Amino acid sequence: MQIYNTMTKKKEEFIPIEPGKVRMYVCGPTVYNLIHIGNARPMIFFDTVRRYMTYKGLEVNYVSNFTDVDDKIIKKANEEGTTSEVISQRYIEECKKDMAAMNILPATTHPLATQEIDGMLDMIDTLIKKDYAYPAVDGTVYYRTRKFMDYGKLSHKNLDDLRSGERQLKVSGENQKDDPLDFVLWKPKKEGEPSWKSPWCDGRPGWHIECSVMSKKYLGESIDIHGGGEDLVFPHHENEIAQSEAASGHSFANYWMHNAFLNINNHKMSKSAGNFFTVRDIVDKYDGQVLRLFMLSAHYRTPLNFSDDLMESAKASYDRICTCVSNLTFLLGGDRAAELTDDEKNLLEESKKYRQNYEKAMDDDFNTADAISAIFDLVRFINSNVNESSSKVFLEELKKEIVELADILGLIVDRVEELGDEEIEKLIEERQAARKNKDFARADEIRAELLEKGIVLEDTREGVKWKKA
Repeated sequence: MQIYNTMTKKKEEFIPIEPGKVRMYVCGPTVYNLIHIGNARPMIFFDTVRRYMTYKGLEVNYVSNFTDVDDKIIKKANEEGTTSEVISQRYIEECKKDMAAMNILPATTHPLATQEIDGMLDMIDTLIKKDYAYPAVDGTVYYRTRKFMDYGKLSHKNLDDLRSGERQLKVSGENQKDDPLDFVLWKPKKEGEPSWKSPWCDGRPGWHIECSVMSKKYLGESIDIHGGGEDLVFPHHENEIAQSEAASGHSFANYWMHNAFLNINNHKMSKSAGNFFTVRDIVDKYDGQVLRLFMLSAHYRTPLNFSDDLMESAKASYDRICTCVSNLTFLLGGDRAAELTDDEKNLLEESKKYRQNYEKAMDDDFNTADAISAIFDLVRFINSNVNESSSKVFLEELKKEIVELADILGLIVDRVEELGDEEIEKLIEERQAARKNKDFARADEIRAELLEKGIVLEDTREGVKWKKA
């Protein structure tokens, strides 16, 4: 398996730190509103990476956080006259609904920044003791960027070039920096903001320290893969490296993966331009599975353009796969020979090349576009070779093949074998009981189990509602 490493700018063979196991951290959304389709691209892609690695027999510990303390969250809370916690919890639940609609499995762990403050204080204290950080007069704690000799190794930026581009900061208030390039680890509280006690001042953490601490806690000091959108390479991921490696003395992540931007009708997505779309908008119009197929139709490192025409094309493509599976299911419903014919044996042997082509594509830096092409080649093969006289085993084997290849990409293409209403309601009741008992892990498992059967849950004020994906 080859992975393009942003750090080295080349494809490298993937060799996990611990044989058979993968530790992967992906930066999650800041929860102050409904997630937009730009958020959806990394969510869908890294969920697919996880699924494929699991298919290959690897045990994946996948951590993706929710940033639940941030200027935008605070602003939203103040506008509504409520607390940051109320806002963040509301949109975490909304985010989970949208993730379920796109068939994104819950991460192994979804840590919240506000629940990891003690770890952040410990790491900041370690950095101060190692002289990589210093407190200013007002209690702000800054990271001493120039002391970390490898700063810029991920983004390939030169410190002197960055320095020349920085505005000169006055040495007063929050700008009491030793160097304009130093960045914030801890900041003093302001009126109307949530805050926590620290040795330096009552305040809250900077954004970058949050991910360093959560990654360390749930995955260890050194991890296999760190991922996110390419907009996070600098400064966020660069700063994470500086913090984590200075604190631990070890390499932070062996492979850095970043997906390219998503544009809308060849323009950058922007609320002011009127081309801003939430996942909810698109799922309601096209279906989460269509959005997922669209996102995977281009290589993750290639900029992707979103338009109604391209979504309609993705819908037609998705329907084509589902129709193929539906036809196989229909044929299996009739009386037919149980044994394979010699011709069918030869055809099944021939069909193996599609899985081989699929795996070759996925092993080459997760080329989902070519993997999808392999699925469509299989669709054409099936449509050309099955008929009323096909044996039961032949049909079953072909159906199993296409459903499994689609499932690795998170695409639900077998929509016939669904749960009965009574079984669905029973699972929903069990999930509600788990949530009441604060067993959120079990609640997420039930949501994922239903999703795999094509059932999407929606938590509303009137209770839990469900619909077929």
